[in-house]
Order: sequence, then structure tokens, then C-alpha cells
Amino acid sequence: MKLDRYDLAILRILARDGRITKSRLAEEVNLSISPAWERVRRLEEGGLIRGYRADVDWARAFKGSRIIVEVTLARHTAQDMRRFEERIAAASEVVQCHATGGGVDYVLHVMSRDIDHYQRFIDSLLTDELGIERYFTYIVTKVVKNTPGNLPDWADHVASDDT
Repeated sequence: MKLDRYDLAILRILARDGRITKSRLAEEVNLSISPAWERVRRLEEGGLIRGYRADVDWARAFKGSRIIVEVTLARHTAQDMRRFEERIAAASEVVQCHATGGGVDYVLHVMSRDIDHYQRFIDSLLTDELGIERYFTYIVTKVVKNTPGNLPDWADHVASDDT
């Protein structure tokens, strides 16, 4: 899907404020309401907008631990990776999982009631025989930046502008 400056502006605004009104969005991108909203529908249908949700501060909602885990599998067959990914997808403790290259196979973001709960979770992964060769645990002590959905400034120069 080709994106122009209006599409990028719409994505940036909706990432910041998914509850913005149609008229306010149109005003911010300097389009009338119908063309602005048609672009939103096109971006949704194209899969660039996956949904709208509340940005909940879970750290304020409950006392718990944020943990980042690097996981390396012993084998890298499609079956081993699929088995691991299916187990992780079903684990409510895992709020994000990224498959990576460069020496570590996966990076997990885990939310846990406490360190004991986290250790029981890791133990369950190890006893499920998912082929985990090694893992490293990092306890998050402070979130320095958390801006999910934001579009970096450099993206304006990557997208084509047809208008």
C-alpha cells in the first residue's frame, strides 16, 4: 500500500489519539471530513490500522514485575519454533514476544505478580520441553520511554508522497 503525507499524518494522529472525532481529524490533516474518513477506512481495510484500544498504565493498576527475557532455542526447526511460539502465544504472562536474529531467538516482555510467579512461569516453560537451550532474565527497574504506536520522524522520508 502506497502512503502519502495525509496517510502518514492520519496514522500519527490516530496512534496518539484513537478517540479523535472525524471533524477534528479532518481539521488536523487539512482535509474535509469525507476524504479524511475514507482514508481511515482504506488504512483499516489495508491492515495498517489493526484496532483501537485504551493505553492502560498497568504499573499503576497493580503491583507487579516487568521482566524482559531473552530466549535461545537448542534447535531451529520450523516445528520447534512453532511449538515455542504457540506456547508463548497462549501464556497470559507474556505481553509481547519478538522473534529476533543475531544470536537470540526471542525477546519476551513478561508481566508477573512477583518474582516467584515469574520463576514458576519459566519453570513451566522448561518442563514443557519447548527446546529452550538458555534464557536470560532482566528485571525492569524503570520504564524510561514507552510510546507504542508512534511513528518515528524518519518515516516521513521513507514513504512516497503522491500529492
